[in-house]
Amino acid sequence: MASAPPTRRLSSGERAPSREHSLVPVGMATILPEAARHVRQLESELLAYFYRYGYDEIILPTFEYFDVLSPGLEPALLENSYKIVDRTTGRILLLRPDVTAQIARTVAMGMLGTRLPLRLSYRATVFRYEPEHVGRDRELFQVGAELIGADDLSADCEIIMLMIESLRQIGLPSFKISLGHVGFFKGLLVGAGLSAEGQKLAEQAAARKDFPWLGEILVRERVGKRSAQTILDALELCGKAEVLSKGRALARGEQPLVQALDRLTQVYELLCSMGFQDVVLLDLGEFRGFDYYDGIVFDVFTDGIGIELGGGGRYDHLIGRFGRDIPSTGFALNVDRLFRGLNLVDTPRTTTSVVLVVGPVTMTKELVSVTRQLRQAGVRVIQRAVTASGQDLVGAAADAGLDAEIPTTVVMGAGQPNREHVVVLSRRQMDEGRAGRSPLHKKTMSMSDLIASLRTGRKGVS
Repeated sequence: MASAPPTRRLSSGERAPSREHSLVPVGMATILPEAARHVRQLESELLAYFYRYGYDEIILPTFEYFDVLSPGLEPALLENSYKIVDRTTGRILLLRPDVTAQIARTVAMGMLGTRLPLRLSYRATVFRYEPEHVGRDRELFQVGAELIGADDLSADCEIIMLMIESLRQIGLPSFKISLGHVGFFKGLLVGAGLSAEGQKLAEQAAARKDFPWLGEILVRERVGKRSAQTILDALELCGKAEVLSKGRALARGEQPLVQALDRLTQVYELLCSMGFQDVVLLDLGEFRGFDYYDGIVFDVFTDGIGIELGGGGRYDHLIGRFGRDIPSTGFALNVDRLFRGLNLVDTPRTTTSVVLVVGPVTMTKELVSVTRQLRQAGVRVIQRAVTASGQDLVGAAADAGLDAEIPTTVVMGAGQPNREHVVVLSRRQMDEGRAGRSPLHKKTMSMSDLIASLRTGRKGVS
């Protein structure tokens, strides 16, 4: 990956402009060309790997009608969504705050037919208002996958394995999956007798691992000391297989809690049997921040990034908010955070042949023809017409190649007797020529030889 991440934050010593004079809205992204190339490559690699698993890409609208999508979104997310008025209908539009709810709405409307299961993937930008002090972006680039219509153990494992193996595919060297079951912690809260509002606040505190806040909520809700301690203990249960036995002790035989632990045990054991035991950690306090999750849930973390790279889980009743219940599971990855995680290590970059083709303005037709041939051969080509001619043409081309930092420069019309031949300059030759260490060496090649050399991966001419 490139060393320049798509940063939105101010660099050290840079003074923040006042909100009134800022040219870019707070929390929104400007990704410059070098980083943009690598971000798009990262997205494409992920989607290509999802496709190998059988997941087809879906492109969803950026705006949704508020009244249509709101059944799939919790009140807090709706409150933090960006809204505008549709000038045609007068209805309220949402700037997309969540993709999973959109997919649920799409499936419920029957737009994808009735055949199940469905395997869908996407790349999308979501928008959520976040207070400035929280340090979260308001524009989020996501890549994700959803498995619709399957409720068996293999479906839970498939979606988690897809996430693990796709992260390995893009070269993320070290990460951990935090695996839990929403039903366990929710069951503890229900058993403790919290009010609906108190339970929601406790879930939010659990999602943030905010022990002091959770303790305050339990006191305010007048939860008994024993139940309160059980809830706080559960939030700290994180580790390997021993976590399951400790969880069963906290469950005290209550059936909903036992059932949640049974499913979690099955998923964990199957993942371990597939060789993922070093990647997966059990967390009985794992509780994602969306209220539609109701089963197995998971987040992914890596060293050096103080927030999850993404996550997901099971949502068997979300589609039912728009129609009938269909068991489903999925995940989303934050592309910006993945990009930063990859930039913490020396990840080998994928190289693509890039050439600059320079020709005189009197050979415009030939210039266009040559660049077209190279592009058809899969080469990235930048073309440039110059007014120079003769010996001046080669020098002008060399200067252009060095200024553009392109490894190979192809010169047309430089006096070669055969018009099917071109002069090829390498970056090393141009560097030495500019420094005066040696005369600029011109190597003449036929177009067929040039294309063959670029196709075989040679980075130009030595």
